[in-house]
Amino acid sequence: MTSTTASTPTASTPTENTPTENTAADTATASTPAGSAPAASAAGRATGASTVVGDGGAGTTTGTSGAAGPTGPTADSTHATSPRAATGPALPHAAHGGSPAGPGTSWEELVTTALLGTDRRRPAPGILAPGRDEPTALLDAAALHTVRRRAGLLPASAAARPEPAPRDEREELPEAAARRLAQLLADRSGGPGGGGRRSTVPDLTELLPQWLATANERGYRAPATALPALLDAARARTDLRPGALAFAGPRGLWLARLNPEWRFALRGGSGSATLPDTRDAEGVRRLWDEGLFAERIALLAAVRTRDPAAGLELLASTWSTERAEDRLMFLDSLRTRLSGADEPFLERALADRSRNVRATAAELLSALPDSAFAARMAARAATCVGMDRTGAGQVVAVEAPHECDADMERDGVLAAAPAGRGERSWWLGQLVEAAPLGGWPARLGGRTPEEIVALPVLDGWADELHAAWCRAAVRQRDARWSAALLGPPSASPAASQGSPSLAERAKLLATLPAGERASWVAAFIAAHGLSEAFQLLGVCSVPWAEPLGRAVVDALDIARDAGSYPWSFSGVMGLAERCLDPSEAGRLELLTATPDEPEGASPGAGGYWSEAFQRLVSTLRLREAMLRELTAPSDPPETT
Repeated sequence: MTSTTASTPTASTPTENTPTENTAADTATASTPAGSAPAASAAGRATGASTVVGDGGAGTTTGTSGAAGPTGPTADSTHATSPRAATGPALPHAAHGGSPAGPGTSWEELVTTALLGTDRRRPAPGILAPGRDEPTALLDAAALHTVRRRAGLLPASAAARPEPAPRDEREELPEAAARRLAQLLADRSGGPGGGGRRSTVPDLTELLPQWLATANERGYRAPATALPALLDAARARTDLRPGALAFAGPRGLWLARLNPEWRFALRGGSGSATLPDTRDAEGVRRLWDEGLFAERIALLAAVRTRDPAAGLELLASTWSTERAEDRLMFLDSLRTRLSGADEPFLERALADRSRNVRATAAELLSALPDSAFAARMAARAATCVGMDRTGAGQVVAVEAPHECDADMERDGVLAAAPAGRGERSWWLGQLVEAAPLGGWPARLGGRTPEEIVALPVLDGWADELHAAWCRAAVRQRDARWSAALLGPPSASPAASQGSPSLAERAKLLATLPAGERASWVAAFIAAHGLSEAFQLLGVCSVPWAEPLGRAVVDALDIARDAGSYPWSFSGVMGLAERCLDPSEAGRLELLTATPDEPEGASPGAGGYWSEAFQRLVSTLRLREAMLRELTAPSDPPETT
C-alpha cells in the first residue's frame, strides 16, 4: 500500500508549549491503503517520506510499505518508536486552521481512520478545516493528539521497595583476585570461533570454572559489583552454574529474584550460603516449608551430612506432596551417607508413580549389599550366571531370564528393551548390575575378582556379562572390581571378548583413588599414545599428578618431533592447559621453539606446535598467578 505523507504544518502548528521543529518528528502518521485517494498521493509528493501511526509514537519511512498492524508499522518499515504514553487529562485544543481539533475525537478513532484510509473513512468533522485536504488534516490532528498524550503522562504508581540484600559473612575477595575476576568475566565471549587457528594468548573462558572452584574452596564472597556479570555468565553457560551460584551466595539469589533472565538461579543454585544452622530445628523447618527449590536441596544435603536420620525424616515429612521431578532430586540427595536406615523409605519409593523415581530408588538399594532388595536381585542373578557343570568347571555359563515378571518390574527392572536390544540380554544386564558384587566369588568357586574376570564365558555372553559387572562396580563404587575389570593399561580396549570399552574404562577409573587413577592413565598413554586417551584424561584429578603430566607432555613432544598432524591433538592440548600442574611451565619452555619439519610432515605443523606450546606455557603461568592472587596474604609478624 502507498503511505500517506505530510510536510511540517505551518499555520496549523500549535504556537505555545509545542516546539514547531518537533511537530513533524513527533507526528504519529498513517500508512494508508492504496485506494485512499489522490489527496493522499498529493500529500506524498510534498516530501517523499511517510510516517506510520503507532500507539503514542511516530517513525519515518521512505517509499512504499506494506499494511500496518493496529498499533505499529510493518516489519519491513524502518521506524523509531517513541515511548508509549498514558492518556492524560484533556488539554485545551490548539487552533488548527481556525477549527477545533475534534473535541470528541479519540486517539483510537484517528488510528482507525489512518489505517482504513481517508477515502474509505472520512475524518471526523471536527478536525477538518477549509482549504486543507483530509489526509493532511488527519496527520495534523494526530500530531496534536500525540503532544497532548505526552504532556498528560501521569506518573506510575511507586512499586514496593525490595527487601535489603542479605549479608554474606564470607571473607572478602583479595583486590588482585577481584581484578582477575572482572577480566575473566569480561572475556567470557571467548576467543576465535569455529575451527580456526588459535593464537598464543590463553583462553580465559576456559579458566573461569577453575577460578570459581578455587575461590569457593577458599571461602571468598563475590564482590557486589561483579554479581550481574557473574549471573549473566552462568545464564549463558550451564557448566558454570554450580560454581558461579555458590560464589554469588545469598546476594546472588536476592538479585536473581529481581531479573526474570536470572530465574534459573532460583531453581539451580546451591543456596548453601543462605542456610540456617542445621541444629536450629525451627529455622530448618521454616526453610524446608517455605524456601526455594535450590535452598531446599542444599538444606537437605547439609542436614544429611550432619545427621542422616534427621535428613531422611525431613524428606519423608513432605514426600507425598512433592512434584515428581522434585522427588527425584530429593531422593538423589540420599546418596550422602546412605545406610541401611534408609532402606524402608527406599523400598516404599519402589512403588512411586514416577518411573525415574523408582529407578533411582532401585539404584540406591543396590548400593546397600545387605538390603532385602540386593538379596532379591542376587538370587535372580544367581539363577542366570554360574560355573559350567558339564565340562571341566573352568567356564562361566549364562542362562538369561525368559520373562520379566511383576516382581522384577516392581524392583525396577524395565520390561521393554531399547530398540536393537534383545529382551533377554536386557533383563540379564539389569539383574547382574543390581546384584551385590560381593556375592560373586562364592557363586563362582571362591575366585577373586581378577580370576573371575579372566574366566571364559560360553555362548558369546562375555560382553553382556562384563558390561553389567562394569556398571555394578561403578554403582557400588567397588575399586577392586573396577581395577580387575580395567585390566592392565597395556591391553588394547578391543584385545579380547569382554574387554571394557573406553567409555566403560573412564567410568571405572573414576572409582579408583586419584593416585592410582593417574598412574593407570599414564601407563595407558605410554603404551597407546594420546589418540585414545582423551576420555580417560577427563576423569583424572586436577592438577594432574606428576607421572600423568609427564606422560602427556612426553607424548605431545613425540608427536611434535614426528611431524604429526597437529590439529588432531588440539583437544588434549586444551586439557593440558587446564589440568597440568603450573609448575611444569619451566620444563615446557624448551618446546616453544619452532622445530625443523621432517620429511612428510604436515605443512605448517612446526609453527602450529610452537604456538600451541607457547599458549600452554602462558596459560600455566596465568593459572599460577590466579592461584597466588586467591591466596590471602598472611598476617604480618608482630613486632616486639
